[in-house]
Amino acid sequence: MDSISAVWNIHILTAMSSVTGKAFDVSVFRRMMSYARPYRVRFFATLTVIIVLAILGPLRPYLINQMVTGPIKTGDYQSLLNWTLLILGLLVIEAILQFFQTYSANTLGQNVILDIRTRLFDHLTGFKLKYFDRTPIGRLVTRAVSDIETIASVFSSGILVIIGDILKLVIVVGFMFYLNWKFSLVVLLPIPLLLIATRIFKKAIEKAFRKVRTQVSKLNTFVQEHIQGMGIVQIFGRESEEQRRFQAINKEHRQAHIDSVWAYSIFFPVVEILSSTSIALLIWWGLRSIGTGHEDPYALFGEVLAFILYIQMLYRPIRQLADRFNVLQMGMVGSERVFEVLDTEASLQIEGNAVQTRLNGDIRFENVWLAYSGDEYVLKNIDLHVSEGQTAAFVG
Repeated sequence: MDSISAVWNIHILTAMSSVTGKAFDVSVFRRMMSYARPYRVRFFATLTVIIVLAILGPLRPYLINQMVTGPIKTGDYQSLLNWTLLILGLLVIEAILQFFQTYSANTLGQNVILDIRTRLFDHLTGFKLKYFDRTPIGRLVTRAVSDIETIASVFSSGILVIIGDILKLVIVVGFMFYLNWKFSLVVLLPIPLLLIATRIFKKAIEKAFRKVRTQVSKLNTFVQEHIQGMGIVQIFGRESEEQRRFQAINKEHRQAHIDSVWAYSIFFPVVEILSSTSIALLIWWGLRSIGTGHEDPYALFGEVLAFILYIQMLYRPIRQLADRFNVLQMGMVGSERVFEVLDTEASLQIEGNAVQTRLNGDIRFENVWLAYSGDEYVLKNIDLHVSEGQTAAFVG
């Protein structure tokens, strides 16, 4: 009956799947990044491309401003054509580099998780049976599949992209103040509100993501264990009760995803409103400059056009940074859970100097007891006599 009660109490074991840990554990991060060491050439090549993209993006609005105040103002169509071809050429280069960055970052992430997953599986094959007796198989499947996938996201859309976004923000603000410091101050007025909204969103989505990961682990564990033990469920007529238990876990899983979607549905419109507010303030200040007798309307138009593009470049990375940091956080959580299994000292060890020999004669068991863990015996007071040449097997 011990094995039967273990099936009925899987829901208690799933509580062990909850996510815990620091917001950012440096030791876990270093250990995770150590798996990228064999691919450091690809890592730094991808990082270099991201840095170049962070520079090329903010350069375009500046060139457009120069085109307005130069060939458009003077009516030099040949020069205008040259400026247009230059900007189009930069767009083509950006598109090529963007392709390389996306492909290279994702390839890097997949190579890293290939190594981690291989090492994890090799480690699992060396565990004693008592480890699998006390650990839900579904939880191990979650560690080997979905938890490791979050580590790939750290490289494809996490740490590298965060570096690029922060650098791009700095360069955008630098170009803005270089063009017109007054416009810059006006445009940046809504930024404190955006930072507050981003902080609130980050906390909300972090909590939601943790809940999602926990519910995914619970659902995987429940389904895996119950499919494996479906014969026992049917023998004891527990289908209705287990169905109700599954419905409860399934609804919690659904609600966890809905909570994460709710956070996004609130945050993104707030960002769009603040972005539109910056553009409105820019236009208001530009019209005010015309009213005060701006010396060069072409320069004013070029600056306003450039600043509208800079506003879009400014708000998009800030909006995405909160999401990027949560991708990094969930990768850290997934890493911590995988490393916990890798650090488990439950491997089989051969003790002594046993030498394989060929034995002849009868085999006799007398009063044999066997337990994989503690007092949970699977064999109790077993007596068995196997004559020479006879074949016998334990089934159960």
